[in-house]
Amino acid sequence: MLKDGEKGAVLQRDKETYAIVPHVPLGVVTPEFLQKIAEIAVKYNVKAMKLTSADRIALVGLKEEDIDKVWEELGVDPGAAVGACVRSIKVCPGTTFCRLGQQDSLGLGAELDKRYHGYQLPAKFKIGVSGCVNDCAETCIKDLGFIGKPKGWTVMVGGCGGARPMLYRKLVDNVSTEEALAIADKIIKFYEENAKKGDRLGRLIERVGFEEFQKIILG
Repeated sequence: MLKDGEKGAVLQRDKETYAIVPHVPLGVVTPEFLQKIAEIAVKYNVKAMKLTSADRIALVGLKEEDIDKVWEELGVDPGAAVGACVRSIKVCPGTTFCRLGQQDSLGLGAELDKRYHGYQLPAKFKIGVSGCVNDCAETCIKDLGFIGKPKGWTVMVGGCGGARPMLYRKLVDNVSTEEALAIADKIIKFYEENAKKGDRLGRLIERVGFEEFQKIILG
């Protein structure tokens, strides 16, 4: 029996089959990829295909002996769906597709995904990028969030769902994409070095104090 996350697989309720979650950066796919994943799902008789809250496509109900073959045929990396790491970055369509977008959420999200997806940390770490204040990427419950406004990005920190939910707090307004990426790097490094095992970023901020955390990150 595989451990959760081993080979990108997650054991299901029946204690016999597994789900795998291919990495779909930003939830943007091509028709060719959708066709391939559908053909593989049929070939290996999966029980369900589930669009996840992080815009991944889970293949549910795979036999353990088929997992290596499925990954080989898919030709993509696993999505970081379990474990203490940076999970798949959730983004809205932003200025690329949406008439309401005020900042390029897909561009910022793609760079964050490239830098941090799967990066090991003391606990799971979720990032959201919304191109406007409608916040379709639900940054309000993300450890680190970016909201696009006319003059730049607003950086939000400390949100999470789960048994002890927290809403984000505003760290800084009106930063450029380059500044947003630099702030993200400082936050992740500070979290990596100072968080207790299992602590979300919001709990670390509570312990440090929000004003002190602002001084540390913003200088």
